[in-house]
This record gives sequence, structure tokens and C-alpha cells, in this order.
Amino acid sequence: MGVPPISPLIFYRDAKAALDFLERAFGFEIRLLVEDGEGGVIHSESCFDGHVVMVSGPPSGMWASPADLDGRRTGSVHVRVKDGLDALCERARTAGARIEREPADQPYGDRVFTCLDPEGHSWSFGQTLPATTAGEMATATGRKIATSPDAR
Repeated sequence: MGVPPISPLIFYRDAKAALDFLERAFGFEIRLLVEDGEGGVIHSESCFDGHVVMVSGPPSGMWASPADLDGRRTGSVHVRVKDGLDALCERARTAGARIEREPADQPYGDRVFTCLDPEGHSWSFGQTLPATTAGEMATATGRKIATSPDAR
């Protein structure tokens, strides 16, 4: 498997614990791990259904974990799954993820849940529902919505 064109790099205070959590909670599998010899991780790549997430830490310099920022977040990682979203949410909960939004159908045509990992990084998972037109989404949300012809 090659590296997808976009792969998030996430900094953790305890990168090894984070990699373990990502495996237990979401099913990521480590395919590359470069340690610094002092308990830290210089670089890693974990895979999940064609997605790659890079994990490094502990952070230094300009990098930080939400745990270093009083829980403030600077982004979220979104992962699209083919099926099994509700079971994945339960797996994440069992592994210690804090579920912020329970699985629910969204008016834009996805079923989504969101959670926080042990250091406070935000994760969302979505599963595409049967096709929804831009008009159906606009009616459901009360907002003007435009899509490109190949958006879904």
C-alpha cells in the first residue's frame, strides 16, 4: 500500500500509548515505527482501510498536543468508513475514547460520530448513506447547498 496523497501528522505527549490506543479503539495497524532511543517516536505510520495517520512525539518547539493546550483543539481527523460505524463507535468507547456525538444520520447524507482520544485530539468517523441530492440536503438543513457534479 502506498501513502495516500494526504496523511495527517498528529503529535502526542506519549506517542507509543497513542499508537496502542489507535489500534485498540479504531483498528489502525502500525506499518512503520521509528523510535528516538529515549522512549519517544520520531515518526510512525498507522493504516486503517487505506488511510494513513502519522504519529510523533513527544512534541517540541512549535508542536503541541491538546493536552498541552488545556484541551483546546487545532483540528480534527475525519475518517470515512465503508460500513460498521456503530460498532466502531462502541469499540472506541470500550478503548477509552470520549464520545462527543453519538452515531447519527446527518442531513448531508452521512452517518457520523465524533470522539476524543486520551490526549484530546478530535476524531470523527463517517459512513456514507444512500445518495442524497443537494436539494434534499438544502431542505433538511434550511441552507443553500451546491455540489459539483461528481461530489457524491
